[in-house]
Amino acid sequence: MKLELHIAWRYLFSKKGHNAINIVSGVSAAAVGVVAAAMVCVLSVMNGFGALVEQMFSEFDPEIRITAAEGKSFRLDTLPVQQALALPFVQAASEVVEETALVRYKDHQQPARVMGVDTVFQQITHIDSILTDGYFSVYDGAFDRCVMGRGLAAQIGINAHFVGAVHLYAPKRLERVNMLRPDDSFLHETAFMAGTFAVNQTTYDDQLLLVSLPLARRLFQYDTLTVTALELQLNHKSYSKEVRSPGTTTTSMHRMKTQLRDCLGDGYIVADRYEQQADFFRILKIEKLLTALLLAFILLIACFNVIGSLSMLIIDKQEDIRILRHLGATNKTIRRTFLYEGWLITTLGAFIGLLIGLVLCLLQQHYGLLKLGSGTDYVISAYPVLVQAGDVLAVAAVVLLMGFLAAYYATRTLRTKEEDLLIHN
Repeated sequence: MKLELHIAWRYLFSKKGHNAINIVSGVSAAAVGVVAAAMVCVLSVMNGFGALVEQMFSEFDPEIRITAAEGKSFRLDTLPVQQALALPFVQAASEVVEETALVRYKDHQQPARVMGVDTVFQQITHIDSILTDGYFSVYDGAFDRCVMGRGLAAQIGINAHFVGAVHLYAPKRLERVNMLRPDDSFLHETAFMAGTFAVNQTTYDDQLLLVSLPLARRLFQYDTLTVTALELQLNHKSYSKEVRSPGTTTTSMHRMKTQLRDCLGDGYIVADRYEQQADFFRILKIEKLLTALLLAFILLIACFNVIGSLSMLIIDKQEDIRILRHLGATNKTIRRTFLYEGWLITTLGAFIGLLIGLVLCLLQQHYGLLKLGSGTDYVISAYPVLVQAGDVLAVAAVVLLMGFLAAYYATRTLRTKEEDLLIHN
């Protein structure tokens, strides 16, 4: 251990000449520790909310969604699409036709996104796990059925147990509007309610209506070889065996997505679950970054205490400075000693703060100490927590860096005073 670090370590735990210095040093370490713990807890809670919403999206969104780069639709009989569907890791593919239509039930009407799905859709999503009422069915062999978001069902005043028909209206896509008979410019289809679902996201719950694929094609005038999207389920295990590499799920997903993009070309968009909800996850990252910057600013203010504690310590250790000077210590050695002292104060606070933050996160994760509320309107009862090693390391690095800069600033600004003191003695 270097001499400067050894002396600084002794100063950290030794009794000072004035009790106020001990108090200020303890307050400095405590302030840094509180902010470090807060950073770990807040970032972990934000990770928990992100993971929760990601899980909600994954119940409905497919692993891969293919759409046209230009326009709304594309054909299935094109060579790139056929080659993509023939890739060995494509386990299942669901055809989708999605457009906006007017949904009416009795005297209530509401514009909605009508999504026509086939029988494979239920296999590649977890729609059954998010049903809140009724059952999933878009065709029962005799009548067309529909499944809609819980919010949309509430807006038009219907539930899964009503027997009345839901009316769907869409403008004739291939014809011009008849100004003399505007009502003749719309196509009309009916479906009976089967169930409701809830993703707990307004873009799904308040706007989405699922119907059979043939009904959607009749309503929006698409032929049997035209779709607006293809939703794929991939086989990660078979792909890993094929490339003879165990790899991680993320790595295999990236490789399979790259092969699909190479196969389809620039005319198609291949999006995974994150890219399907790119706007939401981008906002979540921005919120996390802004929160981290705000906490870092609070940490910077807390580090100002280090400057005060070092100033008082230098005044208190005048006799030690004189002795070190007579023993041959240079001004650089003495300044470095107090630099280490300030950094050790910050390190001690950071270590204790990180430990407290991790313990609090662990308790919240297992026991749910901090509740969201007593009502039933929440998806979960307690704040979700997800501790990520990268966040903990980043917090530790930021705390140590700011502590070092604060100590460095304190020793540099006190240089002239220290040198004058050394010369005087």
